[in-house]
Parts: sequence; C-alpha cells; structure tokens
Amino acid sequence: MIDRQSRMITVKADPQPILVDLARAALLVVDMQNAFAHKGGYFDLVGLDITPIRRIIEPCRTVINAAHATGIRIIYLQMGCSPDLSDKGPPDSPSSMKSRVLSMMKEHPEWKDKFYIYGTWGAEIIEELEPHEGDIVVKKQKHDGFIGTNLDIILRTLGAKYLFFVGAATNICVESTLRHAFSLDYFPVLISDAVSPMGSNITQDATILNVQSTFGWVANVEDLLCAIRSIENERR
Repeated sequence: MIDRQSRMITVKADPQPILVDLARAALLVVDMQNAFAHKGGYFDLVGLDITPIRRIIEPCRTVINAAHATGIRIIYLQMGCSPDLSDKGPPDSPSSMKSRVLSMMKEHPEWKDKFYIYGTWGAEIIEELEPHEGDIVVKKQKHDGFIGTNLDIILRTLGAKYLFFVGAATNICVESTLRHAFSLDYFPVLISDAVSPMGSNITQDATILNVQSTFGWVANVEDLLCAIRSIENERR
C-alpha cells in the first residue's frame, strides 16, 4: 500500500513543473468516438481528415494504460444527443444554427448510425480505447463537458483536484472543458501529444499557448510517464 505522501509526483510541464497528488488525480478522455475517429464515421463521410485524431489513439491508450496501472480514475466524455434530438437544444439557438451535424442529418438520414446519436455506433467510444470496468462515462451535449452534466459532482465525489486531458478536439471540446475546469479551481494539465485539433495546426498551437499562459499546464506523454515511473522506482 502506497501512503499518500508517496503518491506525490512532479510532472515536467510548461510554464513550470507541477506537483500532482495522484491520489487526487483524474484522466479525462474527451470525445474519442467512432463518429470522429473512425473510417466511415461522420467526420470521414463529410470529408474531414481524420488522420490527426487517428494519430493520437496510441498516445491516448498509453496514458490510459498508465492511469489504470497507477489507480488514476478515468472519465470518458461522450458527445451526443438522444435519437429524438430533444436534448440538442432549440432550433433557434446559436449552437443549433452553427451545428453542421444537424443539417447533415437532414441531408443524409441514411447516415443515422454514423453521427453521434446515443445508442448508435457513431456515438460509441472507439474500440481501441474502450472503457474498462470502473471507468466512468459522462454523456454531454455541449462542447464543454461541465455544461448540463454531473461531471463536477463526480470529480468532487472522487476528491479529484488535478485533471489530465487527452482526446479531441484540442481547440473545441478539450479547451472548452479545460477552461471551465480551471474556473472551478481544478488544476488542468493538457497532454499535448495526446490531443488532436479540428482544423489547422494553428488551432493546436493556440490552445497550447492559452493553457500555458492562463488556464493550466502543458506536458507530453513521456513527461507524465516519467513522473509516474518515479513512484514505481520509490517502491523498489
């Protein structure tokens, strides 16, 4: 049994290293779903390049495996809506007016299972990162994982204070949730090579700069793994 003190690690990060208590840490895996990351899913069908998000599957899996091995709780955020769209928002809302998926649903009803409608293949977490028993899945309808969900209650029930972020899209759902986490007094750490943007790399760089300057800390997979390995070294 590792005592609480030995669960403290220092993660090399920008703008400065951050001291993290793994007993109070959680990993948030954002929107790694078939609709966005799988051939034949919504993004692929509308011509978006899914190569960047496919590229982060292995880094995400590496971080998830390390979290399972270390006892860090894992929370999957799952973007979606009910089949009747009753939780999508009013049609005259800005989010509905800006939603490309709503128009695509009307144009291509035959793609129903390819979108992110709960209960369909498109909404499911990709097989490579499938949640394990004991992992938590939080369904969300907004980019921000705290809006309209019990994410904050879950994190506070777990006693979480430090949040590691992986997944997609860096500049949309990841950043929206991370900013809100910071405002709720969590300590967010963006794992830069395990997140993928929607759009050009400029958007990835912009989010990284935003987090470094104001909203948290930025590390990479190896930085996190090195810090976690330090616990194992102490146990030997």
